[in-house]
Amino acid sequence: MAMNVVVIGAVAVGSKAACRFKRLRQDATVTLIDSDEYISYGGCGIPYYISGDVSEESQLRSTSFHMVRDERFFKVDKGVDAMTGVTALGIDRENKRVRIRKKDGAEEALPYDKLVLGTGTRAKKLGIPGVELENVYRVGNLHDAIRIKEMIVSGEAERAVVIGGGFIGLEMAEALSDMWEIETSVVEFCDQIMPGFVGQDFARMAQHQMEENDITFYLSESVEAIEGTDKVERVKTNKRTLNADLVIMAVGIEPNTDLARQAGLEISPAGFLVVNDHMQTTDPDIYAGGDCVQITNLITGQPGFFPLGSMANREGRVIGTNLAGGDARFPGGVGSFVVKVFDGALCGAGLTVETARKAGFDAASVQVAQFDRAHFYPEKEVIYLELVFDKSTRQVLGIQGYGGVDSGMFARVNAVATVLQYKPGVDVISNLELAYSPPFASAMDVINALGNAAENFIEGRFRPMEPSEFDQCWLDEEKSGCLFLDCRASADGKPFEEKFPGIWKSIPHDELCERMDEVPRDKKLILLCNTGVRSYEAQINLAAEGIEDTVSVSPGIAGLKECGIKF
Repeated sequence: MAMNVVVIGAVAVGSKAACRFKRLRQDATVTLIDSDEYISYGGCGIPYYISGDVSEESQLRSTSFHMVRDERFFKVDKGVDAMTGVTALGIDRENKRVRIRKKDGAEEALPYDKLVLGTGTRAKKLGIPGVELENVYRVGNLHDAIRIKEMIVSGEAERAVVIGGGFIGLEMAEALSDMWEIETSVVEFCDQIMPGFVGQDFARMAQHQMEENDITFYLSESVEAIEGTDKVERVKTNKRTLNADLVIMAVGIEPNTDLARQAGLEISPAGFLVVNDHMQTTDPDIYAGGDCVQITNLITGQPGFFPLGSMANREGRVIGTNLAGGDARFPGGVGSFVVKVFDGALCGAGLTVETARKAGFDAASVQVAQFDRAHFYPEKEVIYLELVFDKSTRQVLGIQGYGGVDSGMFARVNAVATVLQYKPGVDVISNLELAYSPPFASAMDVINALGNAAENFIEGRFRPMEPSEFDQCWLDEEKSGCLFLDCRASADGKPFEEKFPGIWKSIPHDELCERMDEVPRDKKLILLCNTGVRSYEAQINLAAEGIEDTVSVSPGIAGLKECGIKF
């Protein structure tokens, strides 16, 4: 008798699992159901549809060869029976049936041999007045996206407020401001954007890039109400009132696990479906994947949550293989991500210093700035990387990067992301082998320099100062009894010395050893150059002369400016 598989949820993991299984078991029957009319679409592309980079919503539902993934496509091209507008009402595990309600209201039971849950998440809803007003959206599906796009195209939106400074919030803010020139503000409850994903310095770099493109940020503020008669007119925070005719709520997501909970499947304390590395739930005949499940964080070994389309698709393939009798495993993830911010990109994988410390690691980090190509190659760009590691064990815990969208930063983060699950030491990063040619990289790549900086830090040779620390010191009117020692060429350093007499001194690094008598020994020295290389060399030179009270600004003046720090 032919095997019968039912899949609930037809966006990412469900569609992938259904198609993978059907390829392996052509004799089987596969029924794919979803309550929405739009299925198998690229949800991560919604901001780019709204911006106009993707012109039609159908492109988000199309294959690379321009076939729209609808019911007919799944039936004719994949051999899968897709049913849209169908709501799953309950799971009868004992009799292996799924009770459903069709578009016309009729109810019936679908029998299954194996069941797949890909029910995803839903956008969180703030418990404040006004969330039901017209033109307040949560961008949870294509329907919201289409309505927002129609509103923008018709000229109804002039001022927008985005609530939340995470992935969706930043992407939506760019979409509204860049193409449509809508006056856009972002309100974030935490004291930085992308909280939990990047540290403060790299968050500042991305924020500065967006501010340069006319987006306004209000950090450490909570939204108390959305106000208006019928449509939204204002957003009230604990500090101000912002006029708005469009509000995007991007305050996080929560798993759609009600169906699984009612069926008696194990749910984690955080509300996610518990699965093993075969993507099976506590019922071996029911598989689950995507944003509704928790998987293992391969760095901490603890349960993790990674709501990423790339992750869901890979999980779906594992599920499809195992449905067909295979033995595929999905061990977990490290949470690699990238988000575009106008001409910049913010990227990362693994843990930040803050999340690593919360997980019990003795965590620290170093930052480096370096060209993405050989310094003599005419086309090049400075990129910024941060490596997070455990000081005691030297294990690498995470990496973050910021650079131009066309820079090589993304490739460097990916290179480290691939080895994080193996718990590498910083020496592995120092010696990571990457393809080299001047148009693509330096002979000593920035990744290798990052590992070297971590080794130097652990062994006490490198004492860095990060941009956030520099900013606090620079804003101190007394400058904390410091001297800012500029190690750049005189043409760069002298103007600063003249502008800030008494606290700024220019001694080019190649003159430092000869002019050591000009260096005060009774002040803390803050060493600077353009990207941190010469200032680190100066730190070594000064230590040899017994001058130890020094810090080197790790990403240099270039990094300080990228953070929006002004002199």
